[in-house]
Amino acid sequence: MKTTVTRIRKRDGSAVRFSQDKITHAIWKAAHSVGGKDRKLAQQLSEEVVRRLDKRYDGHSVPSIEDIQDIVEQVLIEKGHARTAKAYILYRQQRKYTREQARAILGMETKTTLSLNALRVLKERILLKDERGNLTETPDRMFWRVAKDVAKADKLYDKKADTQATAQEFHDLMADLDFLPNSPTLMNAGTDVQQLTACFALPVPDSIEGIFDTLRQAAIIHKSGAGTGFSFSRLRPKDDYIAKTQSQTSGPVSFMHVFDAATNVMKQGGRKRGANMAMLRVDHPDILEFIAAKEDHRHLTNFNISVGITKAFMDAVRKGKEYPLINPRTGRAVNKLRARHVFELLSFQAWKSGEPGVLFLDAINASNPTPGLGKIEATDSCAGQPLLPYEACGLGSVNLARMVVEGEIDFAKLRRTVRSAVHFLDNVIDVNRYPLPQTEAICKGNRKIGLGVMGFADMLIQLKIPYDSKEAVRTAESVMRLISQEARKMSQELAKRRGVFPNWKKSIWAKRGLRLRNATCTTISPTGTISLIADVSAGIEPNIALCYTRNVLGRKLLFVNRYLEATMCELGIYSEALLEKMKDKASAKGIAEIPAPLRKVFITAMDISPEWHVRVQAAFQKHTDNAISKTINFPHEAQIEAIGKAYQLAYKLGCKGITVYRDRSRQEQLMSFHQGA
Repeated sequence: MKTTVTRIRKRDGSAVRFSQDKITHAIWKAAHSVGGKDRKLAQQLSEEVVRRLDKRYDGHSVPSIEDIQDIVEQVLIEKGHARTAKAYILYRQQRKYTREQARAILGMETKTTLSLNALRVLKERILLKDERGNLTETPDRMFWRVAKDVAKADKLYDKKADTQATAQEFHDLMADLDFLPNSPTLMNAGTDVQQLTACFALPVPDSIEGIFDTLRQAAIIHKSGAGTGFSFSRLRPKDDYIAKTQSQTSGPVSFMHVFDAATNVMKQGGRKRGANMAMLRVDHPDILEFIAAKEDHRHLTNFNISVGITKAFMDAVRKGKEYPLINPRTGRAVNKLRARHVFELLSFQAWKSGEPGVLFLDAINASNPTPGLGKIEATDSCAGQPLLPYEACGLGSVNLARMVVEGEIDFAKLRRTVRSAVHFLDNVIDVNRYPLPQTEAICKGNRKIGLGVMGFADMLIQLKIPYDSKEAVRTAESVMRLISQEARKMSQELAKRRGVFPNWKKSIWAKRGLRLRNATCTTISPTGTISLIADVSAGIEPNIALCYTRNVLGRKLLFVNRYLEATMCELGIYSEALLEKMKDKASAKGIAEIPAPLRKVFITAMDISPEWHVRVQAAFQKHTDNAISKTINFPHEAQIEAIGKAYQLAYKLGCKGITVYRDRSRQEQLMSFHQGA
């Protein structure tokens, strides 16, 4: 509809182009929240708003946003749409409150649609500050800082590259929350630190000199906000002979405590510091001590620990046989253990405390893209990224919750997002400042990237698909298949313009004749920080609860699933009392006010059997180059045998690892809620 109003005045006094579509969308959103179905009616009402704007201003002055919103309210009330008007008024009040709270949190005005909890996380972890701790940037300035810094890598390959256009593309990708890189990129891009990678793996040699060299390197990495993974499997076992000093060694677990103490010191800096992953092969003589290393939750608090499981061990478990323990110093068997006894002990300890996790080493190395460079022995701190010694990998995640439009997956948007994200992550490799020369060499040699996802559970909710269903597994496979295919296509296109990764000839891709820019393209990481910023479910995890209190940086923050809120409003049942009732229950299960079919959709981690957790993880793993960081949740009353069954199923379905957690098996939990009666 033509109008004489061409500009509107924003709250900061600036003038921007007038858009009737925004009025239509606002009316439709309010109407839809109270059960409205007619989008054409929203268009007709917005036309009436424009007619009144023309009559009042006649092109002689510029209306403000508030002026337009006042007219929208008048039109809705006069045309008999009282419920829609009420929803629209409440939305205005909520947005005003949000702006005021955002200003209070950040100490400055900001144009952002991020949630208040996201702003708190950004303030504490990401946004730049001066020497006094005062913020020096808004979220949008942060996105521009990152976008401009990463975009400049284009000039390395084309001096005429339009880096301004690339920066705009990257900015919109992040600001719209369609994709976010790992938190070190958000923290450090365009700063003096310039270390943009989240996960590293460092070797632990069997010597005092080598061990403490690695400790020094880990401290340097932690200082930049990244995490480290170690395999302690090369260290000789406890009480083994040391010829040089004619003494006995204290074993791998003792040195893990040294690394833990050093990490504790590094964490005193205040910003996010990296954690550690310790892995020990199941055939190491100290495996029993390692399995029980975190029995006391007060010890090794900066470590996740995982047992490296081999095919030979799993075969011995199945056959009820013993298996040999190998001294890594000599390569000779020094003892034997009953495989089922070790498997049961591992299951018991994980049942008791959530650790150790399990890594399937043969599955990991079966998909090692560069076997000519050696075997993979370690992963990052969250077990999602298998890495060679000194290797690192930049991570980022597509927000699947943003890939659903009107109840259907927007595959065209998903393809566009993946292509931009691969371009972004490949650029990160070039602008990154590596903390160690060995890391720079192997990272630029392999150019691994790890594009993953977050918001999968929220995608399923929008699609009205229960997480514990065959349809969810099919959705996981189809979505990740497309992401993997599109990521490789983009990597091939980059290879044509920029060249294959330098170690390509030593890779499996050379044998297949597939010229790629990146040795790996996909990883599914936990997305702890960035899913909070995007206000979506983490990684491929189901929602832990739909209305819950979460401990973040020492504060208890209330989180309510936005899709639950929208559904409750649409059904006309939204109330603070119902939210309180759901917070106590943690899920929609048993909430009579919510229709039965929707209760199956609004389920949480504890409503889902471990089998479905594993099957969803396996579905994603089929189309993921690297590994997957995911927790298999168990109810508090789960039996120890159920843990072992989950391990067996994960191994059978081709997972590269598995982490389990039984509700309330630790005193401190990230989530705080009651299961209810």
